[in-house]
Amino acid sequence: MARFTGHVRCSDLEGGVLQLEAEDGNIYELEGEVDEKFVGQRVAIEGSVDRNAMSFSMTGPRLMVRAVSSV
Repeated sequence: MARFTGHVRCSDLEGGVLQLEAEDGNIYELEGEVDEKFVGQRVAIEGSVDRNAMSFSMTGPRLMVRAVSSV
């Protein structure tokens, strides 16, 4: 399990996709339970990246979210 920090944003693509604009410059598509109250906030996410997963939006590697907290 790794920790990622950055800002949560919502893309309008494919009806709405939550993403993490990480401090390392990457953009991850969030997969799992992420409350929309975190949109626009700086957060820390515990999870793992599945670079082999595919999705309809294909906005970046999928970050499988285990836990989210405000920073």
